[in-house]
Amino acid sequence: MKNMKKIFLLISVILFIFPVQAQHTLRLMTYNIKNANGMDDICSFQRVANVINNASPDVVAIQEVDSMTRRSGQKYVLGEIAERTQMHACFAPAIEFEGGKYGIGLLTKQVPLRLQTIPLPGREEARTLILAEFEDYIYCCTHMSLTEKDRMKSLEVVKSFVAPYKKPLFLAGDMNAEPESDFIKELQKNFQMLSNPKQSTYPASDPKETIDYITALKSNANGFALISSQVLDEPMASDHRPILVELRTAEKADKIFRTKPYLQNPIGNGMTVMWETTVPAYCWVEYGTDTTQLKRARTIVDGQVVCNNKLHKIHINDLIPGQKYYYRVCSQEMLLYQAYKKIFGNTARSEFSEFTLPATNADSFTAIVFNDLHQHTKTFRALCKQIQHINYDFVVFNGDCVDDPVDHEQATSFICELTEGVHSDRVPTFFMRGNHEIRNAYSIGLRDHYDYVGNKTYGSFNWGDTRIVMLDCGEDKPDSHWVYYDLNDFTQLRNEQVDFLKKELSAKEFKKAKKRILLHHIPLYGNDGKNLCAELWTKLLEKAPFDICLNAHTHKYAYHPKGELGNHFPVIIGGGYKMEGATVMILEKRKEELRVRVLNAKGETLLDITV
Repeated sequence: MKNMKKIFLLISVILFIFPVQAQHTLRLMTYNIKNANGMDDICSFQRVANVINNASPDVVAIQEVDSMTRRSGQKYVLGEIAERTQMHACFAPAIEFEGGKYGIGLLTKQVPLRLQTIPLPGREEARTLILAEFEDYIYCCTHMSLTEKDRMKSLEVVKSFVAPYKKPLFLAGDMNAEPESDFIKELQKNFQMLSNPKQSTYPASDPKETIDYITALKSNANGFALISSQVLDEPMASDHRPILVELRTAEKADKIFRTKPYLQNPIGNGMTVMWETTVPAYCWVEYGTDTTQLKRARTIVDGQVVCNNKLHKIHINDLIPGQKYYYRVCSQEMLLYQAYKKIFGNTARSEFSEFTLPATNADSFTAIVFNDLHQHTKTFRALCKQIQHINYDFVVFNGDCVDDPVDHEQATSFICELTEGVHSDRVPTFFMRGNHEIRNAYSIGLRDHYDYVGNKTYGSFNWGDTRIVMLDCGEDKPDSHWVYYDLNDFTQLRNEQVDFLKKELSAKEFKKAKKRILLHHIPLYGNDGKNLCAELWTKLLEKAPFDICLNAHTHKYAYHPKGELGNHFPVIIGGGYKMEGATVMILEKRKEELRVRVLNAKGETLLDITV
């Protein structure tokens, strides 16, 4: 039992580090197998199966295959190969032959939703076409006549037959015609070449002619992009060489969004909207004061729209404070991004949400502050229950919430938990760094998920007539500590904030504010160790008229009234990630009063003060 637990844990760790990614490719193959008779006159089903298995196609168009004929020893050849490739066999006979049948077929990984066959003209022998319909595409196989006239008649039949279909439709097979022929020229009026006609396919031992092709119906040629096309180097298994084409296929619109949109940086008459998609996309935000007249916002850098990525950050400018806005995010998958060619997939649009920037002189707001969640979902959800009936205007995560990030997926998963938990699609959120956000392989990558005020991890902003100052203490140990491997320089960051504080404390926005709130992760007062910022910042803050300072880091709730520890303003330190010690802070500004409450995970009030 212990060994089983270890195995399960190992599998879980592997899946966590290397998350399973959805595949959005389609591998198409066509192969004239000459009934599995090779250039050495040896009939080998396994040899043909090996060629197919090595290519790992999703579907194969097969030509020249027997069913129950004397020359094949009354064997169902397509079935024999299907068994060896673990694929489904779909046979389409063209003629009666030696006590059985001879024709074409398909090998498919998925069971087709529908199969259809139609006869085609051929004076030397009758021909046929088989069509297999799948959920997202249609694949057709044929083996055209040796005569040009019959090929032309066949093409008219095929065009008429496939016309009603709206899904991407592919036609593959042995066309018995070279690229310069009138037939191929006529074919290309309606079908786009996916295989490379310059790569010869026949004879297999030393190809000189191109007579095998994979094409796509032009009228349905959306929802995919060509990644690669190759004639496989197989000179022996048949007298033709197989063709393999790989496509990138479009994601369904309802699968494009990885996260809901979340709001950040509501500063300077603007608002940032962020979200993530499962596929590279071209994205924009549609917004307006109602949902019938919408403007469009995109991110443009140096004249170029930022696109073909999965993490999206769009700032809407020139908004009116106090005005309610409606918005939705839009993402169109980019299947191909090349210098002279772009191919787009489906477009996803979110539901409308709304936000309101604070009026310039607004004297009331409610804010929520979390800290030290350390990616503990149960604790976070328990705290969210205690604020579910509160109508709050913004949220602050004061460090060590998305801690020790290993990779993009881990960061996205918990950021998604946080933003959805506090309804960040309509409530702007501020993410502050704790010392644990600085650690692990993806720590610097967290920056891509946030839009910091002033593009720095520290800063200040006004919410109405209240000034809020956020500082970044960096790590809790000196830069010289061995565990950082000389990869940190928080001394410089702390010194930068000395200059920032000097400017901030003398700024008119700070001086004119009715209330002033200071936030930073590691406490200057009441810390469980030395704060490396203390010598730099404490003197500057001695005369700074902050009404309250909100801290974290110690994992133990504490309240220190003004003067208790030499502090020049009241200090509140939030609890930790364990359910019994977790806290959430509620700030309620009403005109001249600022009320601060601290609740635990049970909803019990630990502190209720007015400053």
